Amino acid sequence: MELGVRVYGVSGQDSAYQKELAERIRLPYEVLSDPDLVLAQALALPTFAFGGVRLLKRLSLVVEGGRVAKVFYPVFPPDEDAGQVLHWLHRGI
Repeated sequence: MELGVRVYGVSGQDSAYQKELAERIRLPYEVLSDPDLVLAQALALPTFAFGGVRLLKRLSLVVEGGRVAKVFYPVFPPDEDAGQVLHWLHRGI
């Protein structure tokens, strides 16, 4: 069923890293780069430090009309997140 939504990933790594990652693991969606964590700071997204680098914690946001309609956090287990988001989206149809 077509839901009429667009999917993006957001990461704190730079664009070159994201492009290589997306190609290597064959992501079916674009990954947006936020190396300065501007979006993360603006939305108060959770982050963590690893190896001296600040990274975004895994979460899913549903944005409708320029506003965050739903936040899925924490994402656990990670392999069930897409199904949980789809279930939530189907409720709105």
